[in-house]
Amino acid sequence: MTTEFAAHAADIEAIEQVVATVEHAQQHKDPDEFLALFHPDAVWTTGGGKVLIGLDAISEFTRKVLPAADWDGKVTYEVVHLFFIRPDVAAVKVRQLYVTPGDESEGAPLYVMSKQDDGRWLLTACQNTGVVGD
Repeated sequence: MTTEFAAHAADIEAIEQVVATVEHAQQHKDPDEFLALFHPDAVWTTGGGKVLIGLDAISEFTRKVLPAADWDGKVTYEVVHLFFIRPDVAAVKVRQLYVTPGDESEGAPLYVMSKQDDGRWLLTACQNTGVVGD
C-alpha cells in the first residue's frame, strides 16, 4: 500500500467516523457531542431551511431543539457518496433515516468537511434536506 493511498484511506475512515458520531449524537440527543464536530465558522442549513452561521448560532439552535426532540426511535446515518474536492476538503452525501414505531422519515444531508491542521475533519458547510415522497 502506498503512503498516499494509506493517507487517503485514513481520511475516508476519519470522515466516516464523523458521520457515525453525528448519528450517535442524534440518537442520544447529545448537543455537546454534536457541536464538537463543527468548524468554528461553519454554516448549517437545517431541514426546515433555517440558515445558521457560525458555531454560536449552531450551538444556540442545537441546544434548544436536540434535547427536546420529540421522536423516540432509531436514527441511522450512512455515507453514500464521498468526493474529495481537494485533499483537505470533502463533499459527503449522507442518507439519514429516522425510524419510530409506525413512522419512518428520510433525509439526504450534504456535509462539506475540512481537514484541520491537527488532522481532524470538521463539518464546515452543511445542508440538511428532507426527502419527500414521489
